[in-house]
Amino acid sequence: MAATASLLCALAAFAPDHALAQSAKPINPGTSVSARALDDAAPSGASAATSADDALKAEFAQRQKVLDRRTEENNYRFGVKQHDCYSKFFVNHCLDNARNEMREARQQIRQDQLALDDQQRAERAKQRDQQTAIKQAQYEAEAPQRAANEKASQQAFEDKQRQNALAAAQRNAEAPQRAANQAAYDRKQADYQKKLDEARARGVQDAQEREEKAQRYEQKQQDAAQHRAEVEARQKEAARKQQEKAQQAQQAQQAQQEQQRQEQLKQQQQQGK
Repeated sequence: MAATASLLCALAAFAPDHALAQSAKPINPGTSVSARALDDAAPSGASAATSADDALKAEFAQRQKVLDRRTEENNYRFGVKQHDCYSKFFVNHCLDNARNEMREARQQIRQDQLALDDQQRAERAKQRDQQTAIKQAQYEAEAPQRAANEKASQQAFEDKQRQNALAAAQRNAEAPQRAANQAAYDRKQADYQKKLDEARARGVQDAQEREEKAQRYEQKQQDAAQHRAEVEARQKEAARKQQEKAQQAQQAQQAQQEQQRQEQLKQQQQQGK
């Protein structure tokens, strides 16, 4: 009994949606999509088209919502009947009846869903056709402007070609002068490179000469030092010899004095006898 009461409450809650599903409005074939007008159309017309499109989308959404709720209700009703069947004597017969009712309701919901899908696809196709027609009309309306733009582009291209031809003629006329300027520049660069090479060669030669001068100066310093050493050695040798001679002279003088003293002593001795 409690399950039956709950099912009745659920059916009462879903009743308005069923009424809406049974009395759903058909698709308005005159509904148009919102698009940019080819000329200055009245704002009220565009607003009306937008409102109609939004209303149709809302209707589709509401019908889909009803179908979803019918599916939930069918599943719920089948569950309740399936539960109640287990309290009856002919359980399998009751379950088969409940299952058949559920399938019949599901089939009806499926047919309504297919009808809704067909209407939505038809509306989308109509909108695509309308958009294609609008774009074609816009393309045709803009044909004069495109032609004018293409003509202007062609004129600009021809002007550019003439400018390029004039520039090419001017470059050809200036070619001898450019060649002369290039030749002068090349000579100047060659002279500069030659001077640079000569300066580098002189730098190398100067460095070699400085190195040779330094070597000669070092050799002279060594020769001078050796000469001073030889002079000092000769001076020392001469001083030594002179000292030896002085010593020999002094010794000879001392010997002579000693000889004279001996002779005097002899004479004194002879005189004393």
